[in-house]
Amino acid sequence: MKTAIHLLALVVFAFVTACSKTSTPPKPPDVDYYTCTMHPSVHAEAPGKCPICGMELVPVKKRDGGGPSASPSGTQTSANHEFVVPVERQQQIGVTYAKVERRLLRKEIRAVGTVEPDLQKHWAFVARADGYVQELIVASAGQIVEKDEPLLSIYSPDLATTTRELVMLLRMRDEAKTPAARETPLRLIKAAEARLQQWNITPDQTAELEKSRTATEVITLRSPFRGVVQELPAHQGVAVKVGDHLVDVADLSTVWVWAEYYESELAGLKSGQTVSVTNKSFPDAAFEGIVAVVNPFVDPTRRTSRLRIDIPNPEFKLRPGMYADVTLALDAGEHLAIPVSAVMPTGEHNTAFVDKGGGKIEPRDLKLAGQFGDAYAVESGLSEGERVIASANFLIDSEAKVQGALADFRQR
Repeated sequence: MKTAIHLLALVVFAFVTACSKTSTPPKPPDVDYYTCTMHPSVHAEAPGKCPICGMELVPVKKRDGGGPSASPSGTQTSANHEFVVPVERQQQIGVTYAKVERRLLRKEIRAVGTVEPDLQKHWAFVARADGYVQELIVASAGQIVEKDEPLLSIYSPDLATTTRELVMLLRMRDEAKTPAARETPLRLIKAAEARLQQWNITPDQTAELEKSRTATEVITLRSPFRGVVQELPAHQGVAVKVGDHLVDVADLSTVWVWAEYYESELAGLKSGQTVSVTNKSFPDAAFEGIVAVVNPFVDPTRRTSRLRIDIPNPEFKLRPGMYADVTLALDAGEHLAIPVSAVMPTGEHNTAFVDKGGGKIEPRDLKLAGQFGDAYAVESGLSEGERVIASANFLIDSEAKVQGALADFRQR
């Protein structure tokens, strides 16, 4: 009986041993260990699934001195730092490609600006003679006025005295019998006209006075251009003294947009550039303007500099105080270009993976000349016509890191 039990135990042990050998095949002699392409820190002595993400482990083959070594999915490296990721594997992980092309690059810099009136086309009327506001011809701020349209009138005793004096001097000049007799009235007439001009009496109003020979007691202020009444602090019937603020008129046929740009963007900004401006009030309209001033001073807190854009505004659509979206396009000329997705930034390096055909991939360090939209300008590292991997770069990077291809590449 004991002999039968021993024989049964030996049979069971042999069966278990055979099953274990069948379920866990011996590691091939050229395989160093098994790892996960997403988690290269995983090292296993047998194939299976990654304990972190559940992906199938892949073999990492042993390295023979300085010769080629194998890596997951048949990846190989050589002296020129190429490694191989089979085309089937590239298709599985969603690799796409892009061609290195020479093309015209441009980028857009966007900012938010504020609409302001053109201060060179803004006129503030102040009282230049003592008197009283006799009539407000414009009713309120916001009213559109045409050129030479009357704004308000001021009764001024000083004006009455000066205009009567001018009328008297005109008569003296006309009644003078000799040129010498006319010299004194002519000199006094010029002085009286100069005083009237200082009181905002226009040359046309002075000419009319000289023609009618009728003294006036009222100063009528007229708009110097077509514009909008911005402020109207004067009130009908109140007394005014020299220097009192009466009315402001702004010509909005041209407006300024002040936009702020970060100091990192200032290198591409200069006067004369064309700018496109949009506003939420007119979503289907784009206003074209010209950069007039790039303020050289940088705000020490915001780290921005202001830029002034002059914009024609004949219909007065853009109004002071509005916000505006400013788009400035910068042309960088022709450069070799690749998609942004084709570049692997690593802090110190920018790497692209060049497809050499047949599954061969070569890492390249790039020198970039800036980002323009969805493309990078390439100064060195690539040649026109080459094909680079434009997606799934992180997975390709993982495939390379598993067998140290990039480590050797960085140490070259």
